[in-house]
Amino acid sequence: MMTAQPLQSDDFDSPWKNILEWYFEEFVEFFMAEAYADIDWRQPVEFLDKELQQVVRDAEFGRRHVDKLAKVWRKSGQEQWVLVHIEVQGQYEAGFEERMYTYNYRLYDRYQHKVASFAVLSDDRAAWMPAEFGYDLWGCRVHFEFPTAKLATYTEQWAMLEASRNPFAVVVMAHLKTQETQHDSQERRFWKFYLIRHLYERGYQRQDILNLFHFIDWLMYLPPNLEQQLRQEVYEMEAQKLKPYITSFERMAMEEGREEGREEGRRLEASRLLQRILTHRFGELSKEMQAQLAQLTIL
Repeated sequence: MMTAQPLQSDDFDSPWKNILEWYFEEFVEFFMAEAYADIDWRQPVEFLDKELQQVVRDAEFGRRHVDKLAKVWRKSGQEQWVLVHIEVQGQYEAGFEERMYTYNYRLYDRYQHKVASFAVLSDDRAAWMPAEFGYDLWGCRVHFEFPTAKLATYTEQWAMLEASRNPFAVVVMAHLKTQETQHDSQERRFWKFYLIRHLYERGYQRQDILNLFHFIDWLMYLPPNLEQQLRQEVYEMEAQKLKPYITSFERMAMEEGREEGREEGRRLEASRLLQRILTHRFGELSKEMQAQLAQLTIL
């Protein structure tokens, strides 16, 4: 049994933000059925990044992990704001409920808009399900409730996830299998290929396959040797299906190669420039010095 690299957290934020923005309607449909039925999806969704950043900047609780603030329209014609918070670190956090409340009231206080707050938790603590915040003092009572979805609870709904055409079913499956295979790289390779193949079998469109593949590929890290094996399996599968969608394996490698080539070229040019300057100032350089300068290009 090989040990897989633990879940990466340095840039965990970004892929979730992308997938949430690409499939916001599907996210609401999957996790927020009541809101989905009340929103007029014929109207465009507007993401209020600047408004959210202003509130984050003003917050006093340190770094935040709020992903998206979106403006939608209800079927009644009313404008409505939706705050979606994904706690991607996957760890218990004391004061989480207070933070949800703080964001909600700060948004309302600053912009005078009613805000529906929603949380998605990626940790595996079954007993931790924050859903409310409040206090009571001398007859003054504050009570704030918010819906929470816990990804770990979908483990027992695997059949439903497989049958669903909603892209967030794939997102949840990828998350669950990433957690389950943290210490077994071979098992992770199996499930990563399984989910990639699932994208084709469910009949997703090409761009959806690429988007979801990007998320799966980023989330389910594999050691290089197993990644190479997976890559070959994907090539063979695509050849059989005559749908070479995930050539991003090759494209990404080529892009990385081109970028490395550009970087190498810049370093080489810098080395040559330095050599010309030194030659002009000190005369002909020794072979030893030239070799040292050449070595700089591969540092």
